[in-house]
Amino acid sequence: MSRKVFYRYNPATQQYERVYPTRRTQMVASVYRYASAVAVVIVLALALYSLIDMPRERELRRQNERLEARLNLLNSQADQALAVMEDLAERDNNFYRVMMQAEPLSPARRYAGLERQRNYDHLDSLSDNALLQNVSNKFDRLDQMLYTQIKSFDFLAGETQNQQTRMAHTPAIQPVPEKYLRTMASGYGARLDPVYGTMKFHEGMDFSAPVGTPVYATADGKVTTSSWQGAYGNMIEINHGYNYTTRYAHLSKLIAKPGQSVKRGDLIGEIGNTGKSTGPHLHYEVRYRGAAQNPVNYYYYDLTPEQYDEIIALAENAGHVMD
Repeated sequence: MSRKVFYRYNPATQQYERVYPTRRTQMVASVYRYASAVAVVIVLALALYSLIDMPRERELRRQNERLEARLNLLNSQADQALAVMEDLAERDNNFYRVMMQAEPLSPARRYAGLERQRNYDHLDSLSDNALLQNVSNKFDRLDQMLYTQIKSFDFLAGETQNQQTRMAHTPAIQPVPEKYLRTMASGYGARLDPVYGTMKFHEGMDFSAPVGTPVYATADGKVTTSSWQGAYGNMIEINHGYNYTTRYAHLSKLIAKPGQSVKRGDLIGEIGNTGKSTGPHLHYEVRYRGAAQNPVNYYYYDLTPEQYDEIIALAENAGHVMD
């Protein structure tokens, strides 16, 4: 490239004289030329860098895209798992614990201090690091929920065992099977006393049957009384625990002994006509916390619904008290 030549008119000589640049001007021009060249090179390099991927850069970019996809998948799976756990926690409080008569777990106990986050829609706008932290928090929460739910199920399993024990100790059958019964002499409630002719409250049910008819324990428990008890005649009383006791009166034979543990359905005595009694029968009482209960409400184990309805009707209408 040819260098530009500059001339200047000299009026004194009336000629054009060549103008030579100073050293400073030459240095400035050189710097300008080099700076321009460097700038061009940088621009070209940047353009090439943005347009052309190097093999390593392409691989790193692909790895980053795969990691981001996996992170989004984990985030979605965490949301689904948390939704399942939320539903399970709701069932636990509103069904399983209600069924076992247990107190529901409060959110503070169930989540053990973890802040509940229900809306994760904003995560799409977060950086990778923030998204990773939120996914990690979700799995921490899920881990805590699983731990708490396992502990809750362990507790409910124990409560199930307690319920089974409670049911075994709750009166639930007739003391005299249907096949032995002649008739029901009297039910629970106000009745006319057969001896004194006055109204009294009959605290049990009378089952008429021949002397010697077997009498069975109506629930698991321990015999506390097996002896003569005045107007009750020969009587057996069983403490079933859980605030329940039962009495079996007017027996002809005492089979179960004081202190003996019995199971539901064990033979404990035989029907008789002892004590204040006007004929062979069993006087049967169910007591809860010492108060007499209507025994007809405690026959649900060995009666069909039809038999249960029939015995309720008989108990309401049978008025012939035998003790």
